[in-house]
Amino acid sequence: MKALVTGGAGFIGSHLTEALLARGDQVVAVDDLSTGSRRNLDGALGNPGFEFVEGTILDEGLMDGLIGACDVVFHLASAVGVRLIIDKPVQTIQTIFAGTDIVLRQARKHGKLVLITSSSEVYGKAEKVPFAEGDDVVLGPTHTRRWLYACAKMLDEFLALAHYHESRQPVVCVRLFNTVGPRQTGQYGMVLPRFVQQALAHEPVTVYGEGTQTRCFTHVDDVVDGLWKLAACPAALGRVVNLGSPEEVSINQLAQRVIELTGSKSKIVHVPYAEAYIDGFEDMLRRVPDLALARELIGYQPRRSLDESITAIVRYWAKGG
Repeated sequence: MKALVTGGAGFIGSHLTEALLARGDQVVAVDDLSTGSRRNLDGALGNPGFEFVEGTILDEGLMDGLIGACDVVFHLASAVGVRLIIDKPVQTIQTIFAGTDIVLRQARKHGKLVLITSSSEVYGKAEKVPFAEGDDVVLGPTHTRRWLYACAKMLDEFLALAHYHESRQPVVCVRLFNTVGPRQTGQYGMVLPRFVQQALAHEPVTVYGEGTQTRCFTHVDDVVDGLWKLAACPAALGRVVNLGSPEEVSINQLAQRVIELTGSKSKIVHVPYAEAYIDGFEDMLRRVPDLALARELIGYQPRRSLDESITAIVRYWAKGG
């Protein structure tokens, strides 16, 4: 199989690239390096089945050629992180929706399967926990930039499923829940690598808000395993599927666990959302996935615990990242 991975130099994309190569697949990774890094692909360089293309998914001519020459597209290219979304809302919307539109149109033209990575952000402020794929979603007002990422990702899903409905264009939409691991940076607001870097430096570990909000963090290896299996699962076509971990932890508990596992002298400091981001910033109290559909389709079961994920990230940053 020859796979095209958009956003292939990014955190998840680079791990997926390595996993596909390890399976014996050929991989072309395309990335504009706006948030990804060539260093993330060091493990793939030199593999005869690998090719890197520096370019943007917004270049329709480029995507036409790349998609036409592959068997399957893993579409991971996207705006990433709350900080980037707040600071560059126009770029966020254009990158997400316009890029996905191009990928889907070219894939439909060439008859290629597309797996699109969406986000648990789509569930918004919904209070029914755990979140199941068929649940209603609840978002905030359009003047609150916090919700534009969720809306753009939701529009991606609508568009992908519309292509499936109209032409049976093979698509799978995967909602990811807080994927973590080596190579993820805290540059754009990713909480766990930021905590680890602060703890290793014995600096205050800064928790945004009261820290009572809970999340479920999934090791990137478990996510990558789920992605390629869903792409190979005929029963997943035309569906939206959660991938994540059921292990729920508050952000306060996460910060304390990072401090313990690093042996740090750091103290936890709480920073108001208005100071960390903008006035009126809204966050979700809980974000927990219902994984029944993923288990039904591919026997999905995350194998790495939260402590294992934290330890892997600590090792990565202790070596300088």
